[in-house]
Amino acid sequence: MTRGNGRPDDFDDLPDGVVVADENGTVVVINRAAGRITGLDAAAAIGKDLEDVLPLEGLDGRAWWPCVHPYDGLTSVTGHPERNLLLPDGTEVLVTSRYVRDEPRGPVQRVVVCLRDTRHRAREELSRAELVSTVAHELRSPLTSVKGFTSTLLAKWERFSDDQKRLMLETVNADADRVTRLITELLDIARIDSGRLTVRRQVVDIARVVDRHVAGMVAAGQDESRFDVQVHDGLPELWVDADKLDQVLANLLENAVRHGGGKVTIVVEPDGDGAAVTVMDEGEGIPDELQDRVFTRFWRSGRRGGTGLGLYIVRGLVEAHGGRIEVGRAPSGGARFRFVLPAATPDFAE
Repeated sequence: MTRGNGRPDDFDDLPDGVVVADENGTVVVINRAAGRITGLDAAAAIGKDLEDVLPLEGLDGRAWWPCVHPYDGLTSVTGHPERNLLLPDGTEVLVTSRYVRDEPRGPVQRVVVCLRDTRHRAREELSRAELVSTVAHELRSPLTSVKGFTSTLLAKWERFSDDQKRLMLETVNADADRVTRLITELLDIARIDSGRLTVRRQVVDIARVVDRHVAGMVAAGQDESRFDVQVHDGLPELWVDADKLDQVLANLLENAVRHGGGKVTIVVEPDGDGAAVTVMDEGEGIPDELQDRVFTRFWRSGRRGGTGLGLYIVRGLVEAHGGRIEVGRAPSGGARFRFVLPAATPDFAE
């Protein structure tokens, strides 16, 4: 960092660009990030006028500083929220300004300008666009099916036998469940990304929960001999959100059954003051070079299908409990997912 008075500071540790001007509009601080974003020579900028160092323009081409009057504008103004502005070379940056006064409505003593490049926001917008595109694509198929079957039944009800009607209604019901799952995924992602995911803790017997999920898959048609559940002694009392634990287990077991081959092994064991659950299959596994991407949005295995959001949500749910999840290769060569949940205490229960 370069600072006019030469005193050490921590501005260079900030990811955003920072430029500070004194009461005369003279630049006294410019950190490394500001130099990178603007292309300025930080050392040469010290001592120069703020408007000369940062000749910002609005997207309409008008000079920005004469419009905001930081030093001689209204004394009630304390700065400006983030907005898109242009550097002289046409580079778009996100700018936030803060006017610092020693006393309310007194003269401005410092103008602090924060700068961010737009690449991060562009990536976020691209991710949102991809999310909308993916979900719209996934919704189209079940909604088309629902519309087709209901229209057919309404128009030609008398022509179908009871068995045919039942088959159509079962299909409609299954597609409605699929739409509900997609909407639930969207809501989960919104809560995870915004930090508003609520964990409602209660005492849960994790071994019993695993048994219940396996029994449900067997009832749905899976061969019971395909599952090997191993429960170790010494499991602690867990205070977790039962619904979110169900989501995590359902996703991992469904992936193991659908994408893995052979036997599915589930190991439940103590881990520190908490418990760990490992789900392993005997399929092809996940290549080492792709394992870092498994928990990102839209990741899919080589097989098509699904939104690619399930494991992203699983990681968010586990981490919301203060836990962790990892992926690796099982001894058989298949995929191995292991998550750990802390025991927590009743004090955390909501």
